Amino acid sequence: MDTVSTFSNQTLKTIASLKEDLKSIRTGRASPSLVENLTVETYGGTTKLRLLELATIMTEGASSISISPYDPSVIQDIEKAILKSPLGLTPTTLGAKIVIRIPSLNTEQREKYIKVVAEKVEEKKVTIRNHRDDSRKTIKNAFEKKEMSEDEKYRLEKEIDAQSIKFMEEINIIKESKEKEIMEV
Repeated sequence: MDTVSTFSNQTLKTIASLKEDLKSIRTGRASPSLVENLTVETYGGTTKLRLLELATIMTEGASSISISPYDPSVIQDIEKAILKSPLGLTPTTLGAKIVIRIPSLNTEQREKYIKVVAEKVEEKKVTIRNHRDDSRKTIKNAFEKKEMSEDEKYRLEKEIDAQSIKFMEEINIIKESKEKEIMEV
């Protein structure tokens, strides 16, 4: 029974998911990760693809993103997806490419995005706590069924708690880093 590595794997997936979620939160700087996971309905609404699968996305300086679709017929669909997104960005079509200027954030927007970061981080912390509690229940059940000694139960619980603390610290570092990025002018 490898409860500790199961807990560890679940938690690492949760942290990777958090990192993905945070990529889509706007900072004052242009970054392809801001738009690459937007879902675009294309080809008459028959297909839903991520922008990343439809176009080359590059930054042009610190304040604009350039999107060059592989198929020029999807330009309008990409524009619609950007306008519908919660990012509050306005695309401009220049021939066969779309340019998005990233305006700098005002203080109110920065504070709003920091709250969003805090909510996402708290959500993931709850998920990790739930994984920890599930792992502890599994250990307790194995102990009650006499599948392990009391010493082993104690050791595994301690290991899970230590890993849990380590993962929570890692999440706090990720949160602080994202907040710093948002507050950067």
